[in-house]
Amino acid sequence: MMRTPLRPLARVLYARQHGENPDTIERENLRLRHEVIRDKTRARAELRLLILGVAFLAAFTTIGARMGLLAATEPVEPRASAPGAEIIAQRADITDRNGRILATNMTTFALYAQPKIMVDPKASAQKLAAIFPDLDAKALERRFTDGRSFVWIRKVLSPEQMQKVHEIGDPGLLFGPREMRLYPNGTLAAHVLGGTSFGAEGVHSAEVIGTAGIEKALDARLRDPAQGGKPLELSIDLSVQATVEEVLYAGMTMLNAKGAAAILMDVRTGEIIALASLPTFDPNDRPNPLVDKTAEPGDSPLFNRAVQGVYELGSTFKIFAASQAMELGLVTPDTMVDANAPMAWGKYKIKEFEGKNYGPLLSVTDVIVKSSNVGTAHIALMIGPLRQQAFLKSLGFFEPTKVELIEAAGAKPLIPKKWPEIVTITTSYGHGLSASPLHLAAAYAAIGNGGVMIQPTLIKREGATTGVRVMTEATAKAAVKMLRGVVTDGTASLGEVPGYEIAGKTGTADKPKKTGGYYKDKVINTFASVFPASNPQYVLIVTLDEPIDTSGSEPRRTAGWTSVPVAAEIIRRVAPMMGLRPKLEPHATDALTAASN
Repeated sequence: MMRTPLRPLARVLYARQHGENPDTIERENLRLRHEVIRDKTRARAELRLLILGVAFLAAFTTIGARMGLLAATEPVEPRASAPGAEIIAQRADITDRNGRILATNMTTFALYAQPKIMVDPKASAQKLAAIFPDLDAKALERRFTDGRSFVWIRKVLSPEQMQKVHEIGDPGLLFGPREMRLYPNGTLAAHVLGGTSFGAEGVHSAEVIGTAGIEKALDARLRDPAQGGKPLELSIDLSVQATVEEVLYAGMTMLNAKGAAAILMDVRTGEIIALASLPTFDPNDRPNPLVDKTAEPGDSPLFNRAVQGVYELGSTFKIFAASQAMELGLVTPDTMVDANAPMAWGKYKIKEFEGKNYGPLLSVTDVIVKSSNVGTAHIALMIGPLRQQAFLKSLGFFEPTKVELIEAAGAKPLIPKKWPEIVTITTSYGHGLSASPLHLAAAYAAIGNGGVMIQPTLIKREGATTGVRVMTEATAKAAVKMLRGVVTDGTASLGEVPGYEIAGKTGTADKPKKTGGYYKDKVINTFASVFPASNPQYVLIVTLDEPIDTSGSEPRRTAGWTSVPVAAEIIRRVAPMMGLRPKLEPHATDALTAASN
């Protein structure tokens, strides 16, 4: 930067020539220089003041906005942050086939304590015990005063409980956010859903994991972030499920049964529309399993009778012998077979229910309609042990069902170790081989859909479903016609529902003793049905454990008097809900026949 000299030589010489004082030139230049410096300094100071003013304005604006935001938010407890992996608690909803919620998530809080910052541990322990009666005040006080730095108190709190803890006012009592599983329908479809619990837990969140039912079987799917929270859509229809459970509970209560199960399934897709097991439980407050190992598993409400219950299913098996014999070309529906009772086979005697004798001959159709043990035994002997085993295996009776329930894998049918001809005989009418009601539903669905074995499922299916053909369509139609005769003229006459053409088979099986042999007064009663018979769409299985009908002069324990009317009431109520229109049928001229096994 060039600076003007205070005493420029040219001006000094000019001033001397004209008699002027050269010193005035220096003073003038100095004055001008000072004015320039003063102006620059003033401009710099004004700029700094402007910047400082803008900075103060921004700071006060930010502070004011933050204070306003804090004033508008809800007060929360301070939380210490700790490094570590974040626990992902989000879990997909479960809905029924129509999108209605069966299981969802709810935000709540857990209660924990930091004893080192507590003001009055003793008083806090006493007040907490008053809020939560299951807590022991003295034990809680010991935990607060034994030198610990962290104590879990409750994993889940209700809003009311949280407010009461707030009112204690101790700064050492803190809350951690939680996402818990909520089942808004209570006990409805409890055995399908199963339940959840907490897995990995932290102060800020907890991992929700499945513990039973479909929650555990499809736990990975429900927790998969790649699904983007997409709900798991089940095949269950919430309204139908509620109706089935309501009727089943009423039937179980009226018939003095200790337990009951029902399965309603689409015969073409294998979709389970309703699955019920009683007694039941609330998955929101899942009870602990039975501690007493000597007690029967079925005594627990957690036991899923429809899937885990492995029973001898009695005369419901007779249609399988008739169907296989027709499929092999050994008989037709009109073929006459030996039905003369009792039937001697070695040291064994095969008898009819209550000592009746339907012989000497019965058509294959009448063997099913009248539920003849002897006639079924002779048909089974025509088939033979090896072919009988192969057919029952093709119907799924040798393996657990593959339905999407964690309990299903352990419900393997009980198969005789050896298969002599006497086992062939007893198995043909449902004794000696034990299976679940779900096994029976799948096998009857194969008859109802024209001879194709379809895997049962609790997941809503889209599009066509394929399966393995186990019998021709002609055989399946003939079998359905026989089952229809059981309702119109046979042992299931109480199962007639006008307009819905019920076809089915009763089964009354004595319960086996653990020490061998069978109880005389304890039975498992089952009614396996398909409807409508002219175009089967659904299969319904109803099983009652130790029912007794006491409405008559004498106690009655057969399926015809117990399971059949319960199933009929279920169909009467749910068929319209599923869009089935009643079909006008000609009125029967004969009176109802006596109910049998």
